[in-house]
Amino acid sequence: MRLLLSATSPFARKVHVVLLEKGIAFEPVYVAPSDPTVTQANPLGKIPALVREDGRALYDSPVIVQYLELHTPMPALLPAEPGARIDALCWEALCDGLCDAVVAGMLERRRPADRQDAGTLAHHEGKVRRALEVMEADLGTRVHAVADAYTLADIAIASALGYVGLRAPALLDAHPALVDRYARLSERSTIACTAPPTVFPAALVTP
Repeated sequence: MRLLLSATSPFARKVHVVLLEKGIAFEPVYVAPSDPTVTQANPLGKIPALVREDGRALYDSPVIVQYLELHTPMPALLPAEPGARIDALCWEALCDGLCDAVVAGMLERRRPADRQDAGTLAHHEGKVRRALEVMEADLGTRVHAVADAYTLADIAIASALGYVGLRAPALLDAHPALVDRYARLSERSTIACTAPPTVFPAALVTP
């Protein structure tokens, strides 16, 4: 299998971690979203995309994760108990939505200053702030997000926090507990080795 990804995409990082956690052999292929390889695999031109041995591609990240869980059930990254499984999937949805908002805000800020819309920026920043507040309140002091075990929820949380730390670190200033959680999650080798190759704020650097 080939995983089309970028070094900074939190969605690709999530899939990358799942592949590593499950010990699935794959070839990482680092590409820009504009690369023709991406549109051949995903007509939407988005990464990640997982190209299987038969040449068929899967997209986007939630679908790929579900496929990998079915393809290689162990170690399980989604709880078997229905309630806990739904909780893990809700964490994934929250984290993906948070990252979508960070991306949207970043793209707006890349427009010429005189064409940026303050309302649009505030709208997306509000999404990120609310998501971080809910994340911190719901996690509390628990070691893991769901079912007292390492699951997809923890992987999604690490990917999202790492992306906020990369693109909008100031939004983490009010959430030291989340910064600490990211540091603890980064002690896991699969999280550490998939971190974006960009300098993070000092508090987010893995030892």
